[in-house]
Amino acid sequence: MKKHTLGKFVLYRLMKLVTLLVALCIVTFVLLELSPIDPVTAYVGADTKVSAQQRELIAKHWGLNKRPAERFWAWFSSVVQGDWGTSMIYRRPVLEVIGEKFVSSIVLMMTAWVLSGIFGFFLGILSGVMEGSWLDRAARVYCHILISTPTFWLGIVFVMLFSVKLGWFPVALSVPIGVIQSEVTLWDKVQHILLPALTLSILSVANICMHTREKVCEVMHSEYVLFAKARGESRGSIIRHHVIRNVSLPAITLQFLSFSELFGGAVFVEQVFSYPGLGQATVQAGLKGDAPLLMGIVMISLLFVYTGNFIADLLYVWIDPRMKEG
Repeated sequence: MKKHTLGKFVLYRLMKLVTLLVALCIVTFVLLELSPIDPVTAYVGADTKVSAQQRELIAKHWGLNKRPAERFWAWFSSVVQGDWGTSMIYRRPVLEVIGEKFVSSIVLMMTAWVLSGIFGFFLGILSGVMEGSWLDRAARVYCHILISTPTFWLGIVFVMLFSVKLGWFPVALSVPIGVIQSEVTLWDKVQHILLPALTLSILSVANICMHTREKVCEVMHSEYVLFAKARGESRGSIIRHHVIRNVSLPAITLQFLSFSELFGGAVFVEQVFSYPGLGQATVQAGLKGDAPLLMGIVMISLLFVYTGNFIADLLYVWIDPRMKEG
């Protein structure tokens, strides 16, 4: 791709990102205003008795006594200047809270992302190469079951089986309870992240496996593979030189496009396993009406998903020569 064409492409995507950010922030703020949750009641607690004067002071402190349009404009202006506000739940800057939670979530999501990509890709290749066999049928049944399986239900089943009954993994959290942070070892963190990552990765396998299988079946029935068989090439040689090269691009693209599903699944997984990540913070912010934190998480999640889509587009252009002219 020429430099000026690539520059136009990047500029167009950046303009699209800014537009999406503004639109998503407006929609999120409107939905928060329409929700039945009272931020002041959520802030002090439903069981806590406070006077009307105290409620007014709390609302004034957080700017909740202003009109919705004024509050949104004040928040938007501060975000443009680099100040994302203060979280009502954590009483800390939103960027600081998101940075802390995002580190935990990104480790969980990337672990699941790598596992699902590798397992789904190779399972799809095996299923496509052995089309019609018992392995192919088993793989398709497995994928169809996974597609219809709720994330939270699978997480609960895994907790009951592997944590409660077998005792192989901790039940919840990201570190052991009652252990000082300086004494938490790498193995402790690995033990706590394995089961949530396994739950998230298993559900992400289905799409990659099924799409890879369809592409492999298409390649295996192509004329150049038929010519390779007539020339005496072995099945292993055909898979290495023809199948993998042709199915890698769709698989890689689909893997990066799965960022949205990955983030959405992480919200449920973190709730089931009480994993202190961005997904759990999203649920808390929504239930307690913490507008600054929820708006910040929405922006970060959009950037995360959009980055995956952007990388997928760049890979398409870089890997496939036919896309460079377009």
